[in-house]
Order: sequence, then structure tokens, then C-alpha cells
Amino acid sequence: MAPLVWLVTGCSSGFGEQFVYQILARGDKVIATGRNAATKLKHLEGTGAAILDLDISISPEKVALKVDEALKIYGSIDILVNNAGYIESSAIEELTPERLLRSFNTNVFGHVNVTRALLPHMREKKSGTIAFIGSQAGWKGDPSAGAYVSGKFALEGIVECLQKEVSMFGIQATIFEPGFFRTQALSQQNIRHEPGNISAYEEFNKAVMQYETAVYGNEPGDPVKAVSRMIDVLTGTGMAAGKPFPPRLPLGTDGLKVMRDKCQDTLKLLNEWEDFISSTDVTKEE
Repeated sequence: MAPLVWLVTGCSSGFGEQFVYQILARGDKVIATGRNAATKLKHLEGTGAAILDLDISISPEKVALKVDEALKIYGSIDILVNNAGYIESSAIEELTPERLLRSFNTNVFGHVNVTRALLPHMREKKSGTIAFIGSQAGWKGDPSAGAYVSGKFALEGIVECLQKEVSMFGIQATIFEPGFFRTQALSQQNIRHEPGNISAYEEFNKAVMQYETAVYGNEPGDPVKAVSRMIDVLTGTGMAAGKPFPPRLPLGTDGLKVMRDKCQDTLKLLNEWEDFISSTDVTKEE
């Protein structure tokens, strides 16, 4: 069987970096991307990965040109992993429209633009797999995480629509929903804090930063294992062999709990309010 060709975004650290190492270890080819690749992806030089500078927050037209450049490296791309992302930390009242848009440009629009640019190629060859790295934040809101959470909620909807649109072309898509893993996601280099101007939030903001610092480095999830399981799913091998391709999949016991609790709470609400909810239908004539 010919080696698969992968395109992975956000490879400077964390899941993206692990994808590169593990894809190469299985004998496949990988195009590792990231912004400021000359410096941030320098550690991947000599691994066998093709390295491409790509800031997914640039215009859709420029993203498309970069994807064309990626396609020329090996002549094809079989699997896309939309992994790049970062966190804007702010209470909603202090979250400016500029910061929210900046977050969405990377965490949502960037992924959509890369996917849109690659879809014509996958449609033409009538095959392809697209993965999005979502989060348990796509199921649960947390204080000071409004920009990040809303982006992950948006990805959930986008992926669910995409799945229904591209399956007829032989293309499959999924979204993974990790809990907390020991990556750089909660490092202060990957979280953007900007001074707020509402004094009422001063203590709140201090508490948020203390929480982030306490969690960072103590996350329960192992990123090496997570990437191994994601590769299993995307290739139908290992622990995923024989299982149906999942439309979404939590990773980590904390991610599992978030999803299960949300489902149970939603079912409880629907049962308690069913008569009230149903009472809004148009009354049927006898």
C-alpha cells in the first residue's frame, strides 16, 4: 500500500508536532505547516517532513495559494488535520470585537479556508479524510474562555454540516474533542491576555491566570497517546480497526465526562420541559 500523504497545521508543538513524528514513524509522508516556519518549525528539519510556512489566518486567497503549493510537494494529499489554534482569555464584557475576530480568524475561519482550498482536490480523486481538532470547550463554557469556546462550538456545527455535504464524494470528516492534555495550549505563550479596563474584573482575571498556571503541566491527558489514537481513527487501524468512522470523538476521561454530563443534563431538561416546549406548535384542527 502506498504511503499516505498528510497535511497538518500548527506543528510548532503539542498535537501538531506529535502528528509529524508519528506519521513519519508509520512510513507515511507529512507536510508540516506553521507560521514563521523558518524558526518555529526548525526542530522538524531533518525528520523527513516537508515544511511549509502557513499562517492560516491570512486571506482565503493566500491560503488557497499555500494549499496549491502543498499539493505540488507530493502530488496529492490524503488526510488533512486542522490543528492550529490559540486562546484569547477574557471575560465577555471585556472581550473586544477585534479580539473575538482575531480568535475566529485562526480558530474557525482559518480551518474552513484550508479545508475549502483542499476540497476540490479530494472531490476530484473521490477520496480524502479531514480532521478538526476541536475541544471539550465545544461542549462546555468556562469563565474567561468565551472567544475560544465560541470558536470550538462553531467548529462543531461546521463539521456536522461538512460531513453531510462531502460524503457523496467519498470524503469523510470528523472532529476530535480533547480534554486537557499536556501540550503548550495553556502556556502563557499560547494564551493572549490583554489588560481590561473594568475594575470589577481585576480579581476575576487574577484568579483565571492562577488557574491556568496551576493546570499547565498537570493536565491529565498524554498527547502522545492522544495523537496515536487519532491516527488510528483516521486510518482505520490499531484500536480503531473494525470500528465505524466517528463523526466526533472525545479524548481523555475529562473530555468524556464533559460530553456525557452535557448529554445527560440536556435530556433531563427536555424531559422536565417537554410539555412546555411542545405547547408552542400550531394547534391542529380537530
